[in-house]
Amino acid sequence: MQILEFDTVVIGSGLAGLSAAYHSSKYGRVAIVTKSQLDVSNSYYAQGGIAAAIADEDSPEQHARDTLITGRGICDNDAVEVLVNEGRERVKELIDLGMQFDKENGKYVLGLEGGHTKRRILHAGGDATGKELTCFKLRLIREKKNVEAFEYVVAVKLLKHNEAIVGLQAYDFKTNKNIIFKTKAIIIATGGLSRVFARSTNPHTATGDGIALAYDAGARLADLEFVQFHPSALNIPGKEAYLISEAVRGEGAWLLNSKGERFMKDIHPLAELAPRDVVAYSIFKQIQESDQDHIFLSLKHLDKQKIKNRFKNIDKQLKEFGFDLTEDQLPIAPAAHYMVGGICTNLDAETNISGLFVCGEAASTGVMGANRLASNSLLECLVFGKRASEKAAKLVASEHLLEKPEPITLDVNNEKVFLKYQNELAQIMSKKLGIVRNREDLESAFNRFSEIVSEFDNNQHEYNLIKIRNMSVISKLIAQSALVREESRGGHIREDFQQENPDFKTHIIQQKNKNIEFEPIRK
Repeated sequence: MQILEFDTVVIGSGLAGLSAAYHSSKYGRVAIVTKSQLDVSNSYYAQGGIAAAIADEDSPEQHARDTLITGRGICDNDAVEVLVNEGRERVKELIDLGMQFDKENGKYVLGLEGGHTKRRILHAGGDATGKELTCFKLRLIREKKNVEAFEYVVAVKLLKHNEAIVGLQAYDFKTNKNIIFKTKAIIIATGGLSRVFARSTNPHTATGDGIALAYDAGARLADLEFVQFHPSALNIPGKEAYLISEAVRGEGAWLLNSKGERFMKDIHPLAELAPRDVVAYSIFKQIQESDQDHIFLSLKHLDKQKIKNRFKNIDKQLKEFGFDLTEDQLPIAPAAHYMVGGICTNLDAETNISGLFVCGEAASTGVMGANRLASNSLLECLVFGKRASEKAAKLVASEHLLEKPEPITLDVNNEKVFLKYQNELAQIMSKKLGIVRNREDLESAFNRFSEIVSEFDNNQHEYNLIKIRNMSVISKLIAQSALVREESRGGHIREDFQQENPDFKTHIIQQKNKNIEFEPIRK
């Protein structure tokens, strides 16, 4: 069992993790632990862009207002203020470091997406913003001699002493050995959990590992019932859901039902650019009323050359699927996309456990509310990744002698067991915790998840069995929180409670071995 010592350990290599590692490198030695390669993350695949109020006719106040409206009363105002004001500074900082966002005639090209009242979405490489941003950050990090990356190494247990972080236990897939990272600060940046659903836009790595890790250590979780479904994911039988960026609708694409009708005009004043919860639910209803499992996205009425130049990667990918972006009606249906809630933090990205920080999609910073405003996610990574690193740098290392935990093993014979349970969990999540929910389905799901948790709760030393336990714990927590919230709000829609209820204008907090708590929204 190898023991390594670092000032800060960052788990995850999306934009949040890379931002945290970059800023942490100013204060000491940093380890980046990632269970796949450095460039496999939700951030890397983000097509839309990054929202920032940099235009003369825009302002952080307007950006904040759009965020709060989309968040449906569950955003914490102080966190939103931090996001929109510091976010603009972080974006300018990136530009000063050499990040190239798309320009036209010397001016930044600003896109429009759902819920935004101003064009404020910066993009790079057309529809490859996530890739360009993460690769840019990776180049900056590779220049840092005091940052070491550990690829194909999975975090399995947070190590504490006197309720403070002292280290991390991890398993190296390449050497089949355990690694103990001794550290005073851990920054979780593991991304979301949408791969617990059968149909998702996320890479296979997005299974909520970091959230389960933090929960097991006693961290508080908030608002797990709010899962955002992306409205426009390509729907082809037998194929993975392929995300078609909301920026496509920002450039004027239409949503058409099975009769060829543009239905969003009658539902919301912003039509196709309504907030994601509204659009996804409206598509869901159109699908229910038809004999098809999809509706259509159409760009046939738009300038073909302009669209192909703006969305080169989407155009290329659709050709591989046999579609023309500008000529064909594209079959789409919503897919699980973004974990709106997560591990509860304060404004410095710090949890209730000393030395444990979270940023990016795994965090619940108070910014996202009940429904994330499009393209705020990459901005949140930059803002709270920096804040986490600065607060972590002020911690003093513990003199506690690190005790070696029981080693983690990997038994390939258990891989089939994992896949069996993973498929069952994903099917239940999609069927009973999808866009529309009800008590009967939620109780049924909760009971089955509880059975699986009980079955695997004591299997804490074999990696495949740990994965089953973690995914079933996450699924159970989502079902529990969804049961408690007896209303429809944002990304959580109940058939049996179809209206917003002012009594639920609150955060739902979950913590291991404790009853559910309700926490007021910070004004």
